[in-house]
Amino acid sequence: MHLLALLLLLAQSLLLAQSRAEYVGGTVSAMPSGAAGSVETADQEYFAFYAKGSQVRVPYQRINLLEYGQKVDRRLLMAVVISPVFVLSKSRKHFLTVGYADEDGKQQAVVFRVEKNGIRPVLAGLEARTGLKVQYQDPEARKAGKG
Repeated sequence: MHLLALLLLLAQSLLLAQSRAEYVGGTVSAMPSGAAGSVETADQEYFAFYAKGSQVRVPYQRINLLEYGQKVDRRLLMAVVISPVFVLSKSRKHFLTVGYADEDGKQQAVVFRVEKNGIRPVLAGLEARTGLKVQYQDPEARKAGKG
């Protein structure tokens, strides 16, 4: 009985450590915009996004920006080209921007649209792993991100 409870707890923690997401865009040329996959914070050293045929893995120690919002910010527009259909969509979206320095010290950025039920665990995991606080675009985003 205790083993079953332990296995259920482990399975739940693994599910919370990964969330379905879509790569919106950024500076990673190997990842196509719109790629569906999952973001993961379970690894002790890397934040990761896995999609069919490609992946992005960023060491937590290189991450220098965590931003959450429900709309695309001006800062994101510098790194991302967004289609008019995407911007005009009325449903509430949850965007996560991760800024980091690559191996050469150059600033990079990746933007994800994370599923509604997965955004809070992802934000909490990133704060815990990086030691950074998430920057919220506005009070509404803060409320949605913290519950």
